[in-house]
Amino acid sequence: MKTKAAVLFEVGKPWEITEIELGDPVVGEVQVRLVSSGMCHSDHHLRTGQSPAPLPIIGGHEGAGVVVKVGPGVREFEVGDHVVTAFLPACGVCRSCASGLQNICDEGAGLLTGLAISDKTHRASVNGNPVGQMCLLGTFSPYITVNKASLVKIEKDIPLREAALLGCGVATGWGSATAIGETKVGDTVVVIGCGGVGMNSVQGAAAAGARFVVAVDPSEFKRNSALSFGATHTFSDIESAIDTISEITWGAMANVTIITVGEIKGDIIQPAMTATAKGGQVVVTAMGDFQDTTVTLSLFELTLLQKRLQGAIFGGVGPRTQIPQLLDHYRSGALKLGELVTNTYKLEDVNQGYADMFDNKNIRGLIEYSEADY
Repeated sequence: MKTKAAVLFEVGKPWEITEIELGDPVVGEVQVRLVSSGMCHSDHHLRTGQSPAPLPIIGGHEGAGVVVKVGPGVREFEVGDHVVTAFLPACGVCRSCASGLQNICDEGAGLLTGLAISDKTHRASVNGNPVGQMCLLGTFSPYITVNKASLVKIEKDIPLREAALLGCGVATGWGSATAIGETKVGDTVVVIGCGGVGMNSVQGAAAAGARFVVAVDPSEFKRNSALSFGATHTFSDIESAIDTISEITWGAMANVTIITVGEIKGDIIQPAMTATAKGGQVVVTAMGDFQDTTVTLSLFELTLLQKRLQGAIFGGVGPRTQIPQLLDHYRSGALKLGELVTNTYKLEDVNQGYADMFDNKNIRGLIEYSEADY
């Protein structure tokens, strides 16, 4: 079928809206008509070249919609099902999945290759030339053909518009505080960076019972927004937060510090460690340049104060576990979804949406598809 998509043809260039040819689902695949797509900072890393991916590539990895076609051998989905995309596939049978680590499924090794899981070919093309799909999804298009491992079925009472955010930002941020971060009742949690991922770390920490949630972001808009998601204190930078963290914890410092900035640099690690208590941990959720290997870290402090530096992807929980759990939190009122969406855009306005993100006008921008897009 012919449809349209926002495609990146060259590093450093804007997204281009162009016509694509999208293939029908083959064995193990499903085609979905999307209602919406989140606009995550990770897609911008493609534009900067910080995430290495063969070009051209269709952007987008947060989506929700309705199944319109089912390929051979697919029994888990049928036409009419409501689904959320998971930016990490979960095959359920590899060693990682079998060990309970679906969030680091072995199929994730192909996330940026653009090659479909089923047959290692491309499912989309432009003028007869293959084009990749970000995280094997490419939700900057009203239709996607993807492997069943990249989809999670949800109940039909959930609004699809907001549900798209569950596929990355919400699950990643919430889990960084609750699963990887292991926030407990009475803890102090620091969140550095309060965008589409960090804001969910804030509300996840609050929902887990943290006594203090310290939100750090240079944007006044995001700091003020963080208060409505459960933050108790806000600061423009981590250095200015240190004294208050010490004061409110009687010198113990934070149990958990979560780094969710848009682009991480190695020099943020030591200030984050300084904000963290003995025996506590720093959770690194933010993405940076794949070539950057420089980190500032006191190894003396790391050893003698028994602190931990922990990476996190998809919040440390497999999508088929995390997304249903998050929907339970949403139904109970503990998780805010619609409130995360600051502005909505047509697909043709994707570049404006990212400009607004960098101007600190959005917590999360959302592309909404209409009948005119199908």
